[in-house]
Amino acid sequence: MSSFRINEITALFEQDEFIGDLMAVINAVTNFDLIDTETVCTDKMLWVSDKVTEEQLDKIKSPLGLIICSKVIFEKLPIKPMVALLVTSPRNGFLKIMEAKFKAPKKIGIELTAQIAKSAAIGERCYIGQNVVIEDNVAIGNDVSIHHNSVILTGTIIKNNVTIGANCTIGGAGFGYEKSEEGDYHQLPHIGNVVIEDFVTIHNNTCIDRALIGSTIIGRNAKIDNQVHIAHGVKIGENTLVIAHAMIAGSTKVGKNVWIAPSAAVRNKLTINDGSTVGMSAVVVKDVANEDIVAGNPAKSIRPKQ
Repeated sequence: MSSFRINEITALFEQDEFIGDLMAVINAVTNFDLIDTETVCTDKMLWVSDKVTEEQLDKIKSPLGLIICSKVIFEKLPIKPMVALLVTSPRNGFLKIMEAKFKAPKKIGIELTAQIAKSAAIGERCYIGQNVVIEDNVAIGNDVSIHHNSVILTGTIIKNNVTIGANCTIGGAGFGYEKSEEGDYHQLPHIGNVVIEDFVTIHNNTCIDRALIGSTIIGRNAKIDNQVHIAHGVKIGENTLVIAHAMIAGSTKVGKNVWIAPSAAVRNKLTINDGSTVGMSAVVVKDVANEDIVAGNPAKSIRPKQ
């Protein structure tokens, strides 16, 4: 973590209000769970939601260095901080400061244990971690990070500013089988690929299968959590979030700005339309309408009537 003075971040918040000593120094972040164990908080930063309880506020026993909150919450604080940053969205304010002052520098370079095919193309300012395997005809753009032990299989296209976590498999064959006349299952040759658009983040231990024909597509700025399975031919729209343990079956189309909650299962060949929400552990067996909210097994709409 990096120390900073408040006056170093004021340019990030030209439309917002600071109250207090702009020369105050911040060394760390904290939250309500830690305040009870800390005797000195004058160098620490805390963001406070408008949903904060009085019990949480009462945990503040000494001045903090910086509190990020709304005007309403500032008036309720039992002890005023060294500095208050008054904003409409405290969490976003906290995010701005964390990115500017606490974010670890991006690694660049290729680790010696990485195995990269000669026909693979890798852009500028990339990081390829330990034991990463990149197969033939993979195309990787600029500012891409692929972390340890991940495997990027033949023909995968990864565009710019993508982050892929550890132990991921991108571009493996999908689970597509056909029964022969003799009754045996034979896997269909998957000759498609995976395309990952700009600014996608894929966390650890996730599998994304290549399409049977065409492409499995992860849209711009989509965020895929740990231990997610995305099957062959799926198309994920931009700005969509898919959370841990979710499974999206083959040829499903997921729209823009969709939220798929943990442990959800989505049947193959469905359409999950823009702006919809799939609830935790939902089993989706039919299409989901625009802006709908579905939950349960089988999943049904729970969106309140307007």
